[in-house]
Amino acid sequence: MSYYFAWHPYVSVAKKRRQAEREVAKLKKRGRSIAPVKIESRTIAKSFWGQAWCTNLERYSDYENRLPRGRTYLRNGSVVDLQIARGEVAAMVAGSDLYKIKIAISPVKTSRWRAICRDCAGTIDSLVELLQGRLAKGVMDRVCRKGDGLFPSPAEIKLSCSCPDWADMCKHVAAALYGVGARLDEKPQLLFVLRGVDENELIAGAGTDLLLSNATPYGAKVLDHGDVAALFGLEMAETASFDTSAAPERSTRTKVTKAGEARAELKPTAANEPEAVVAKQNRPSRTSPIKREPKRVDLVRARKRRTRRRRDRTA
Repeated sequence: MSYYFAWHPYVSVAKKRRQAEREVAKLKKRGRSIAPVKIESRTIAKSFWGQAWCTNLERYSDYENRLPRGRTYLRNGSVVDLQIARGEVAAMVAGSDLYKIKIAISPVKTSRWRAICRDCAGTIDSLVELLQGRLAKGVMDRVCRKGDGLFPSPAEIKLSCSCPDWADMCKHVAAALYGVGARLDEKPQLLFVLRGVDENELIAGAGTDLLLSNATPYGAKVLDHGDVAALFGLEMAETASFDTSAAPERSTRTKVTKAGEARAELKPTAANEPEAVVAKQNRPSRTSPIKREPKRVDLVRARKRRTRRRRDRTA
């Protein structure tokens, strides 16, 4: 990096990091929130959204010269702060000095966002699936499509760094851009915040077709009990109605137990019970005198009486 046609002396990564840590400590004392980007392995992004962000950066030739240095800076822990807001990325990267980066990203146009939602309608079941990247291949291809997808093109990105490098895409800016991909692994919803869209609109139409099919059509004819009976030739039983406004009336009868004690037993009446229940209770039992056959002794006595009457008539 040149500065007034002179080269800065070489500064090791460890020394850069110590200088950055001192500057960050001063900012923390002032009450500023610091969110560094830490990479545990050589892989910058592991999730679908993080990898898709990095892939989108690497597809443009405008960025290919400076991106490798940016990946190195990010893996070294040089991105000591990264903040993502609507249409803006603010970062601090440790180099020969602590440099401040501003990346402005244009929000997605309304017509473009509506086209994405329309093409993805009915294919995303829940917000969890969306944020975890568990999407169908067609949805992934549509969201990541070059030019009219969700990710920005170089024309929609404006870069700014406080370092003396004359190039728009310096290694500090490249490190911050890759840091966005790493941050999307932790918080994928920040991509929608950055692009100024609501991720819930992608799943707003999920299940609409099912609800419409289950709904009763307006003005549809509904058969009543009489129509059903006439259609199938059945006699529909009337539903018994109960009056719950008043307490049920019950009559008492006396029942003598074996011990000779009388107790009152409640018995339902026709006033508060269904007709079928009352008819069943009033049905004569098997031991009723109506169905009981006469005993043999009664038959013998009746025969003797008839014999005596015939004798009296002939005498």
